[in-house]
Amino acid sequence: MSAPRSHGERRDNRRMLRKLVVVTLAMFGFGYALVPMYERICAALGINVLTLAERNATGAGTGTAANTQIDRSRTITVEFDANARGPWDFKPAVRSLEVHPGELTTVMYEFRNVQDRSMSAQAIPSYAPMQAMSYFNKLECFCFSEYRLQPGEAKRWPVVFYIDPKLPRDVKTITLSYTFFEVGGKTPPTPPARRAAVKSDAPA
Repeated sequence: MSAPRSHGERRDNRRMLRKLVVVTLAMFGFGYALVPMYERICAALGINVLTLAERNATGAGTGTAANTQIDRSRTITVEFDANARGPWDFKPAVRSLEVHPGELTTVMYEFRNVQDRSMSAQAIPSYAPMQAMSYFNKLECFCFSEYRLQPGEAKRWPVVFYIDPKLPRDVKTITLSYTFFEVGGKTPPTPPARRAAVKSDAPA
């Protein structure tokens, strides 16, 4: 038979048991808190996280996603505009759409570099009326980045957005306009034949 445990051993065992219980409760609490923490981080960063089932429920190809915050009591006309400040083609795939506030929508913009040289360019957005800017939320936009396009290269870029349901009710139409600027303001080099003509015309 084993010798009876001393009072000190029993005290040490109880202390160890209490520590294990505390650690177990702490781990459970941390795991439980991870979900709301994750949701808050995603919301703060503007990350739209959908499960596979939710993605299937959105209706592929419709350009809209399920959103419980959609205000179906009113419709906003969103007009799309494009300004090309240079020798390139730039236009929206559609000129206007009617959307509900809170409805996730995708529109495509088309760009083509018609020059015989590569270029770097970036788009700058503007809004009308100006007060609509703070209610127009873009989740994805080509205006977030600078692009390098090769001669003749064409691109199609999406703009994924939704309008905050808090938009004042007197705003019925919003115009989203993009202006494409060439980064650095480069100009095409003078063709060799033209340079030769200029040199021959120069006074001796």
